[in-house]
Amino acid sequence: MKFLIHIVLMSLLLFQTTLAGQKISDDSLMKIANLEIYNNPDNAINIGKKLLRKERDLNKSIKIYLILSTAGIAKRNFDESLQYILKARELVQKTNDPKIQTSFLIAAAVQYQQMELFSKSLETLDEADEYLVKLPEDSYLKNFETARSFALRGMIYKSQSNPEIALQEFLIAIRNFEKIKEKKEKTYFNQSIIYYNIGHCYLNLNQPDNAGTAFMKSMNLAGMIKAKSLEAFALKGLAEMNKQKHQNQEALKLLIKAENLGKEAGDLSLDEGIYKEMADNYLAMGNPNLYQVYSRKYFETKFKREQSELSSINHAIDVHNMETQKKSKKLATRYNYFMAGMIILGLFILSIFFYFVMKIRKQNKKYHDEIKQLIRD
Repeated sequence: MKFLIHIVLMSLLLFQTTLAGQKISDDSLMKIANLEIYNNPDNAINIGKKLLRKERDLNKSIKIYLILSTAGIAKRNFDESLQYILKARELVQKTNDPKIQTSFLIAAAVQYQQMELFSKSLETLDEADEYLVKLPEDSYLKNFETARSFALRGMIYKSQSNPEIALQEFLIAIRNFEKIKEKKEKTYFNQSIIYYNIGHCYLNLNQPDNAGTAFMKSMNLAGMIKAKSLEAFALKGLAEMNKQKHQNQEALKLLIKAENLGKEAGDLSLDEGIYKEMADNYLAMGNPNLYQVYSRKYFETKFKREQSELSSINHAIDVHNMETQKKSKKLATRYNYFMAGMIILGLFILSIFFYFVMKIRKQNKKYHDEIKQLIRD
């Protein structure tokens, strides 16, 4: 009997250990998926899909969908990314957690910014700000999401050829990231992206030395987390700085290194930028053959990217139209309820009015009859 009890207890212990190991394994997979977003987005998507099949927790499912969406953006597959954002939104509507709401809205704003739907992105950021104020002061999430919000606004201003305003937004974003005590991979990822954009703002302002400093910071941060795609972007930025200084041979060395680093990422925007820079430098060096080769690659990649963006924009327009129809139906329903309420209220007031009119008439008739009786008497 004791032997049987011993066996049962050991079985229970092993079962619990297995469950604990599974939980750790899932958490580790989430961490790996986050790390793989920019290095190998396809792997991040595969991990996310596996986690989704067995995940039952609402908040964790939303986080997984946001990872999938970000990985889709990293691949410049905007339509796929939009699909994950829409699925996340369905789940977000079931929670009132301001943390989840904030993270989702900023992720959605990133999606719209990448699709160049800038007004929609800014509108979504304004909505996210309403939830940001509800987060605990000086918490990791508040500093992180505040930084991302300012960074995204900076990217929009940069795209609209306002480098001075964009720089102000980027520097505020950096200050918020620097407030975060517990440095994480995601923090370095975002800082690397911001410094890359800061570098481009300085290039647009014809300040190549400041641009070089920013690109080096971007590359160092990317190197700390082995984010090859971000390193490639930083190298491309340094190459643009060298091109501006007419150091074309040095620019080409950096671009070749960037091309090799970015091969696994499959980022169409990165490839497009590298090919364009290589074509420009070969042209400046008087090499028409290689200029034609990379010019063709540039236009082919640009076409693929634009087709991907067009598909996602069409989908986004369809979703926007559906949302508009839903809002119109809600407004129509509210209007109908309002009118029905007004009619009922009006009838109620009229019935009260007629009641008092009839009551007064009866009283007047009664008084009239009493006066007549008194006159006769």
